[in-house]
Amino acid sequence: MKSMRHKIFAAVLIVCFTGPILRGESPAELPKQIEPQPAIETPAVNHRIPAKEALVKIYSVANRPDYFRPWNMTDPLNLSGSGAIIADNLILTNAHVVADHSFIEVRRYGQWQKYPAKVAAISHEADLALLSVTKPEFFAGITPLEFGELPELHEEVMVLGFPEGGDSLSITKGIVSRAEHSYYTHSSRVFLAGQIDAAINPGNSGGPVLAGGKIVGVVMQSWQGLENTGYMVPVPIIRHFLKDIADGRYDGFPFLDLSSSMLENPDMKRFYHMREDQNGVLVTHIGVNSPTSGLLSVNDVLLAVDGFGIADDGTIEFRPEERTHFAYVVQQKQIGDSVSFEILRNGNKMTVKVPLTRNADGAALVEDERYEQKPRYFIFGGIIFTPLTKNLLLMWGNQAPPGNLSAEASNYPSEDYREPVVAIQALPDEINKGYHGINCWLVTEVNGKKIRDFDAFYKAVNLSDSEFVVLKDKNNNQVIIDRKKELEARSSILERYQIPSDRSPDLKGK
Repeated sequence: MKSMRHKIFAAVLIVCFTGPILRGESPAELPKQIEPQPAIETPAVNHRIPAKEALVKIYSVANRPDYFRPWNMTDPLNLSGSGAIIADNLILTNAHVVADHSFIEVRRYGQWQKYPAKVAAISHEADLALLSVTKPEFFAGITPLEFGELPELHEEVMVLGFPEGGDSLSITKGIVSRAEHSYYTHSSRVFLAGQIDAAINPGNSGGPVLAGGKIVGVVMQSWQGLENTGYMVPVPIIRHFLKDIADGRYDGFPFLDLSSSMLENPDMKRFYHMREDQNGVLVTHIGVNSPTSGLLSVNDVLLAVDGFGIADDGTIEFRPEERTHFAYVVQQKQIGDSVSFEILRNGNKMTVKVPLTRNADGAALVEDERYEQKPRYFIFGGIIFTPLTKNLLLMWGNQAPPGNLSAEASNYPSEDYREPVVAIQALPDEINKGYHGINCWLVTEVNGKKIRDFDAFYKAVNLSDSEFVVLKDKNNNQVIIDRKKELEARSSILERYQIPSDRSPDLKGK
């Protein structure tokens, strides 16, 4: 057990300290999201205790897109999870409990009647959601749960929810064993998380973690292969979410869009003119739209953030004798705030104030998971083209995606290359003879022009008046389609393969 925990901790460190700030690349061994369980109908048990009265079982029907056939949806899936009633007649739960929902119902603890619910606000990156119920009688007689503070290490907590194996409320106890930045499976982002040793299982998702009768976290995921090891979205992240949406709009968590590396080697520190008593991390990459552009530079040494000294491993002491990644300071702020860095540049110490103007959307070459959105696609010459997304990569499940796609996902975007375009497959027809074996082919050029993103690809193909459309990849492999023949074959291909449209709705009229 000890060696396994060390292995997991190392994976988290790799994500947090060597990758882009506030974004995690998938570690080799991922935490397992506590999946909402298939709905079970058995009689509910009623035990009147105030904290229990605010507990809710959530029934959700998920309807997710098929990214291999992007005009289709997968079969609806009936799921259930947990939630807690908080102030203003809202239900707090996980985003992944209601992600891609087409229908939601909720049922209070100890009652049998279900009520329709809808999503009032959602943060997929922080795996949090708020639900509302239009019928006021649902909340009658309820004292909403309040929020506490981030528990101390070894503080006892209580996990409440409706896990698989039954339909009544389950309560387990445990302690907080650590609080540090960790990988959020639902969003592939890295935020502060609390590790608890209480037993949590599928169906616990969205249930509250209580200390002193107050919410200190929301259950979200566990580690595969480890018993009684789970993770919660801690109360600082919850408070940030609630403050963010107070104006009726979700802006997200500030994102610096830069990468840094540790400075533990003494010769490396000396090379960058650091004194023996100085610590920090080295800036290794700044994104094309980073708010730090023009303020920070590659090879700057970050010494401190808002007065918190940054250690050589990239951590700060956020509580006495407790450390986590320095991104914690940035993530506690809202979009529109600013953060100050003390830096060392060519041996000169200075302070730089960075405005926090953006979240993580659009910062990656291959975007993280998207929910409640249909895939974009365009069929040309019987070949299905779509942007390369994390959603598409996840379609391979436990199998590895094609190597060229996985490699692309690890690259940084540039001003001239913001989104990869992939030909998923060919729908065999005379027009694409010789290309029937196309399988996840990355297109980089159309008629001699490099393509920046999927919009540029679509315009280059659809608006071209040339006789031939010539598609190439970076190795000069080519697909050439006769435009006139393509137009003549288009409707018959769609009819043969029972496809309603040759393009996604967002492209119609463009």
